[in-house]
Amino acid sequence: MIVATIDGYTDEPAGLGVPPYLGIYPRYAYGAIKKARKDSRVFYLTIDDLRATFLGEGGIATRNKTPNFPMVETILKKADVIVYIGGLHTPGKYLSAVPSQIEEVAAFIKPFSGTKILGGPAFMGSAHMGGYKITSRELQIAHSIFDHVVYGDLEAFLFDYIRNPREADPFRFRTYEELRDYAILGSEVAEQFPGYPDKIIVEIETQRGCPKAMGIGGCSFCTEPARYKSVEDRPAEDVVAEVKSLYEKGIRHFRIGRQSCIFSYMAKPDGRVPIPNPDALEKLFKGIRAAAPEVKTLHVDNANPAVIANYPEESRRIAKTLVKYGTPGNVAAFGLESADPKVARLNNLNATAEETYQAVKILNEVGGRRGPNGLPWLLPGINIIFGLPGETKKSYEITFQFLKKLLDDGLMVRRINIRQVVVFPGTPLWNMRNKVRTEKHKRLIHHYKYKIRHEIDLPMLRRVVPAGTVLRDVLAEVHEGGLTFGRQLGSYPLIVGIPKEIELGRFYDVLIVNHGIRSITGVHIPVNINRESPKILGMLPGIGKKTVPKILSHRPFRSKDEFFKVVGEEKRKLLEGVITD
Repeated sequence: MIVATIDGYTDEPAGLGVPPYLGIYPRYAYGAIKKARKDSRVFYLTIDDLRATFLGEGGIATRNKTPNFPMVETILKKADVIVYIGGLHTPGKYLSAVPSQIEEVAAFIKPFSGTKILGGPAFMGSAHMGGYKITSRELQIAHSIFDHVVYGDLEAFLFDYIRNPREADPFRFRTYEELRDYAILGSEVAEQFPGYPDKIIVEIETQRGCPKAMGIGGCSFCTEPARYKSVEDRPAEDVVAEVKSLYEKGIRHFRIGRQSCIFSYMAKPDGRVPIPNPDALEKLFKGIRAAAPEVKTLHVDNANPAVIANYPEESRRIAKTLVKYGTPGNVAAFGLESADPKVARLNNLNATAEETYQAVKILNEVGGRRGPNGLPWLLPGINIIFGLPGETKKSYEITFQFLKKLLDDGLMVRRINIRQVVVFPGTPLWNMRNKVRTEKHKRLIHHYKYKIRHEIDLPMLRRVVPAGTVLRDVLAEVHEGGLTFGRQLGSYPLIVGIPKEIELGRFYDVLIVNHGIRSITGVHIPVNINRESPKILGMLPGIGKKTVPKILSHRPFRSKDEFFKVVGEEKRKLLEGVITD
């Protein structure tokens, strides 16, 4: 049997699978097929492979892989089964890979005769951008093109289908016991992923379902409770075994994500706020570190600030565990969504503004120290959603003032993610969709987004990454307008703009020289003082435009000492580790 899996890239509240992030769905699907039938031939393709083959477009496929384009078409022609994995629930801005929509992939695979299966979160639809209500059109297209639309777990359906198509149930969910072998076998997909082995960060699942949702219901907009009706924690030994399998294949970057709250792993249910279990987190991360001793990135994803604020001592222990076993640049994303208590009550949000403030303070205390890669060890992120039912002009101002208090009080927040709410069927918000404020408050949303970006984000970024900071191992990903854009591999990496075109696909150390609204400008170091352009020289600390002509008139320098005689000996402390002759 020949099976072609197509990774359309996924982005949802509790998981990311857009390159360089390798998500769970293609790995689990591959492992389930192999477990069901060892002699099956499973080909992993990305949506960029199809774009390059049928449209001739560039993209991550042509930059990071060298696909044999005729072979892609041959695989699809010969495939007995074609599996498409997609779903975009939390749309954002992507640097070097763009997630697919069902309409796009349907046009590519329609001519091929293999049994077509749709899986991943795509069955609920995909959002092109925030502020929209999902319509039935996408689902109609799916049912017209695909023979099976899987509403349960894709891997469970595929295992059953490969063994006996007549017994496959598209609504069946698997258990973690069943998943154990799928995850190990599926680690082979990493070897076919763009950027293998050192330019991938692999998403690792630890929990499914939302602990708060089990107690008092989920947030109005969230798709997780609509899919998972209970909370299940994945055994630590299974997580460690999967990490070990990937590590042995050369993977060095991991995000322990795919959960609603890492602080709630193995927690005891207790209504709105579960009781955290520090010992379970210690066991998990200690085991991961033992299995992957030379890991380069070990980060997490979501965290509920209400858990941290209501159980500060237990949460401090967990935060210290994340610092002890993790790597710097780690971010725990807090789902505040709105600081307006009326909006919070109406939409059953995770935490109050007061709880979020306390949680931010605790993570700053534990994780605010700067690590060897240039970033603090562990900082919070803040998620904001505009357009929720119940919002008024006052709501936006309340949220702005909350963020300003964080700034004014000297606290650090690594990122503030602002998005407009998307209304998905099956969520509580679907029944309140006529009260969504994205259209009515369009100008207000634009105003406050601009205000937050300029008055909060910019000074916060200068605090988190001051000029003169050296960020280590920045991966150069794309060229645009004579610039190179890159980022470190991590949970929520900063976009770094380098003011020249440098070789892509390589890691660089970058000296930060300026700040934008949500990105930073840096020069890759060491800077060759005899060959570098005047533009770059003028960006160096302590140099400036007025000193550049003096440098140019004295080039070439035979030593650094000669250089410092020209620019001033007082500049040596700023530039000693930055320049080369």
